[in-house]
This record gives sequence, structure tokens and C-alpha cells, in this order.
Amino acid sequence: MNKGLTDARRARVGVFGFFFLAGFVMGLWAAGLPSLNDRLDLGFAKLGTVLLLISGGALVSMLLAGHLVDRFSSRRVCWIAGPFSGLVLLGPALAPSYEMLAVLAVVFGIGLGVTEVAMNAHSVEVERRYGRPIISAFHGTWSLGGAAGGGLTSLVLQRGLDAQALLIAAALVVPLLYVPAARLLLPDPPAHDSAESGSGEAGSLRWGLIALLGLAAFAGHLSEGAAIDWAALHAQSVLLTDPALAPLAYTIFSVAMTTVRLLGDPIRSRLGSVRTIQLAGLFATTGYVLVLASPAVGESLRVVCAWTGWALTGVGLATVVPVLFSAVGAAGGRVGRALAMVTAFGYSGLLLGPAVLGYVAESSSLPVALIIPAVLAAVVTLTGAPAIRALLRLSPTPGKTGPGSLSEAEPARD
Repeated sequence: MNKGLTDARRARVGVFGFFFLAGFVMGLWAAGLPSLNDRLDLGFAKLGTVLLLISGGALVSMLLAGHLVDRFSSRRVCWIAGPFSGLVLLGPALAPSYEMLAVLAVVFGIGLGVTEVAMNAHSVEVERRYGRPIISAFHGTWSLGGAAGGGLTSLVLQRGLDAQALLIAAALVVPLLYVPAARLLLPDPPAHDSAESGSGEAGSLRWGLIALLGLAAFAGHLSEGAAIDWAALHAQSVLLTDPALAPLAYTIFSVAMTTVRLLGDPIRSRLGSVRTIQLAGLFATTGYVLVLASPAVGESLRVVCAWTGWALTGVGLATVVPVLFSAVGAAGGRVGRALAMVTAFGYSGLLLGPAVLGYVAESSSLPVALIIPAVLAAVVTLTGAPAIRALLRLSPTPGKTGPGSLSEAEPARD
């Protein structure tokens, strides 16, 4: 068997491990927030500040991580960032006060941000070796890891055990679990290959093109964050759904998104990245339109209408990030800085979305606020498609659909 393909298959397993563990850490953290809030008696305002500090640390570190990946390779950064992102769970777990938690929250965010960029950069390198789309399944695995972390936390609490002890145990065990995954990653290329890949037009994307990709990522992430934060609240406060059923709105969205991410690579292989991003925006926009229209339909159908809308939104938004990241990788050259910029743009959408929608909902209504992600879902298509077409022209193998599956005219086959 070809050694390059053997290395790629091994690395694919390693990247799956990284995405699962990164999601697992986030699931543990998110599910343990109520216990942390009770232990330090934080309240909503202080807890919100802690979350903002984590996000700020992650955002700043993403920009730095791009330089580190391009200089030292994504493999080397993954070796350090993965275990570090697990170890820094000790900060929130052991913080004795709000002030100390605030400092350690930034460190925790740094670990998350560097790992996010490094593992995504390595995923596009593995996809290049494979010659067909494989990135979407990685992001689906991240979601499964988050569900596993949340489920484990729930199980521990139901057994009457301490969530703080779980975080401490995870901070000690997860870094060790990253090691076998890191050992499977692609070897570093020879120094002369790295130098060559960083030169030429394909190795450096124009800032205007990065901004266009970033805008698509921002729009997709904000639309995703709106569904995560407001789907259940919309069901309860606007549709007057039973409180026990309201969370199903988010569950339907999440299941749809995870399923399509796990199955999305063959779809993109057949359609190409341009058509996939066009359909992503179309499905997500249609989904939000159904959600916005749901209060106007008959009482017996409004919940079904909204649930259908959230499902379509999840189906559409599932492929946005994988397609954009893959497109950056398919353009050739070093991807660290470009990928870090696009990731930072997208992460900004997740940061700003909840606050902006909350302010708009407070001053007018939640349905009015949800018009914003509905419009941005359409922006995914309007900006993503031309950006990917431009990347196709930069691709070192124009007209070929292999690594990034960018072409519309000749979709790759499995």
C-alpha cells in the first residue's frame, strides 16, 4: 500500500481523536457550569464575565496559533496544545475565588483556541492526502465528544458524586488520552517542502479573500449560535410550548446538525464545495423562515412548523465550517494564518450573536431578533460561493476536485 495513503489513514484516526477529546472537554466544562456557579456563588453577571474571558482568550490565541502552525507545523502544535487544553481544566476546577477563576478562565480559553486552530489545520492537511472530502465527519465527532462530556457529567451528578472531582480527574486523564492520538498524526514535511509550500500565489491568500471567507464563517456561526441559545426559548415564550417540550427544539437542531456533519463528506464529494455552500445557506434560510412563520400557522401545526425549521437550519449550517476550512486547505500552501483568521471571524459570530439577539429581543421581540440570523444564513451563500470560486482559481490543481472538492463541474467520486 502507498505509504502516503497509509500515513493519511493513520492520521485520520488521530484527528478523530483530537476532535472527540476537544468536544469532550467542552462538554465537561459546559455541563459543569451550574456546579461551578454554586461552589463559588457567582451569579449570572460574574458567570457571564467568566464566559467572556474564556472566549476572549480563545479568540486572541487563535490568531497566534496560525503563526505557530505555519512556523512549526500543525503536528507539533497539536502535540502541545491538545494535552494543554485538557490540563487547564484544573484552573476552573480548583479556582478558590471568582478573581482567581477570572485569570484561569483566560488560560483555559487560550488552550481551547490554540487546539482549535491546530487540529483544524491538520485536518485539512489530512484531507489533501486523501484526495476527497473527509473534514465534515471530524466536526460531527466533536459534537459527539461534547455529548459524551455532558452525559458523563449528568451521570456523575445523578450518582451523587462531585462535578469538581470529575473536572480534576478529566484534567489529569485527558492529556494522556491526547498522546496516542498525537502519535498518529502526519509526520512533518521536509524543511525544503515546507519552504516551497509557503511560497507562490497558492501559499498566501489575499486579505480580501480571507475577509470574504471570514464573513461567511461569521454569518454561519452567528446563525448557529442563535439556534443554540434561542431555539428552546422561542418554543416556550413565542409558541407557548409546554416547558418540558421546549428543549426539544434545540435537540432537533443539534441532532440534525450532528447527523449531517457525520454524513456530509460524501455529499460534498458529489456536489462540490460551491454547490454545497449554496445549498447550506438555502436550507438554513428556509429553516429560519419556517421558524419565523410558525406563530402565524394553526395552533396544532405551529410547533411542527418550528421544529421542521430548526431541523432544516441544522442541516444547512452543518456543512458551512467544514466546507470553508476545506476550501482554504485546497488552495494549497501553508494554511495556518488563513485558517486562524477565518476561525477567528467565525468565533466572533458565536461571541456577538447571543448578546446582539438578546438586546434586540429585549427592545422589540424575539421573532424580530431572529430575523438577523435568517438574513445571515443567506449571507453564507452570497459570500461563501464566490469566495470558494476564487479559491478554485488559486488551487494548485485547477479543475480537479480531489483535496478540497471545490469544482462544480466534475464532482469527485468515492
